[in-house]
Amino acid sequence: MFRSFAEAGDPPADAVAEMIARLPGGTGRRLFERALHEGIDAVDDPPRELVAFFAEVDAVPYWVDADRLERGARVIARTGLLGLAMVMPCTSLYGGYLASRANKTLVRTGDLDSMAPRRLAETASWWVDVTTPGGLGRFDTGFKQTLRVRIMHAQVRAAMRRRDDWDQEAWDAPINQVQMAGTLLLFSLVMLLGSRALGLQFSAADRAAAMHLWRYVGHLMGVHHDLLPATEADAWRLLWLEGATEFMPDDDSRRLARSLRDAAAPLLLPPRLKDSPLAQRLLTNYLFSYSRIVLGKRNADFLGAPDQKAYRAAVLGTSTAVFALESVRRVVPAATRLSERIGQRRRTALIRRMLLEQHGDRTHSRMDGRSPGGRALKGA
Repeated sequence: MFRSFAEAGDPPADAVAEMIARLPGGTGRRLFERALHEGIDAVDDPPRELVAFFAEVDAVPYWVDADRLERGARVIARTGLLGLAMVMPCTSLYGGYLASRANKTLVRTGDLDSMAPRRLAETASWWVDVTTPGGLGRFDTGFKQTLRVRIMHAQVRAAMRRRDDWDQEAWDAPINQVQMAGTLLLFSLVMLLGSRALGLQFSAADRAAAMHLWRYVGHLMGVHHDLLPATEADAWRLLWLEGATEFMPDDDSRRLARSLRDAAAPLLLPPRLKDSPLAQRLLTNYLFSYSRIVLGKRNADFLGAPDQKAYRAAVLGTSTAVFALESVRRVVPAATRLSERIGQRRRTALIRRMLLEQHGDRTHSRMDGRSPGGRALKGA
C-alpha cells in the first residue's frame, strides 16, 4: 500500500501547472495569483482547474485547531538561529539527501554548485513563512507561499516526465507522494529531534502543536491524507517506512551534500566575514560536525561530513549551554514568550539578508513557459 504512493503525484496542482503552461502570455499565472491574493470569486470565468484547486485548499479540514497552529509556530520560532542556521540545513536538508530517488529531480533542475545558495535561501524563507505565528491564515504569507511552492513542484514534475533520461522504473514518479511525505517529516519530526540534540527543550504539548502545524502544511502542500501524521507516534511509523524504502544513498547524495556544505557558510556568515576562508572553514566544520552527531557515523561518512573531535566537542558544548538556558527558561515567568519573540526576530532578519543577497524568487514562477527538455530546467 505504502509503495503505491511512489507512483502518485498531485492531480489538482498538476492540472493548474498544465493550465499555466497552456494559456498564453502569462495569463494562467496571473489568474492563479489573483485567486491566491483575492480568492477564486475575484476571478472572472475562472478555468475549471483553478476552481477545483482552490476549492480544495480553501476548505479547512475539520481537524485544524487554530490555537494549536499558533502554538506550533511559536514553538518553532523559539528555535531561532539554531533552527534556521543549523537544524534546518544540517539535519533536515543534509540528512534528506540520503533519500537517493528524491535527489534525481534536484540533480536535473540546475547547476548544483551555483544554485545551492539560492535553493537554501528560498527553502529557508518558505520554512520561516509557514512557521511564523499567524502565517497560515488564508491570505497570509505562509499559506500563499506554500501554494506557490506546490505549483512549482507540479511544474517540475511535468518537466521531469518529459525528459528522455527520467528512469521511472528505477526512480519512481518525480516528486511523488512518498517523497512529499518524507519532506514533511524532515521539517517536522526530524526538525524537532535535531533541535533537541542542540539542547532545546519541548514539552509534549509543544511537540504535538508543532506536528499539528506541519500536518496542515502537508495538507496545503498536497500530501495525501493517508500520509499526513496526526501524532508524533504516526510520524515515527511513517519515518520508519520512509527509512526502509527511500534512504538508499548514492553518488548523487554525495554531490548534493558537498554542494550544501560549500554553500552554507558563505550564505550564513555576516557580510564582513563572507570572504574570509578561515571563517568559512571554521563555520563549515562546526555546522557539519553537528550533522555527524545527529546523523550518525555511517551516514556522515557517506555524505562526507567533517570528522574532527574538536568541532564535535564545540557542538556538544553548545548543546550543554543551550540546555542550561532552556532549563532556566522553563521556570522563569514570561521567558518563553521572550525567547519566541527574539527567535522570530533573528530568523526574519537573517532570511531577509539571505534573500537579498541571493536574489531569491518568492513568486516561484521561473518554471512558467518553460519548454520541454533538460536545458529548460537550468536554474530552476
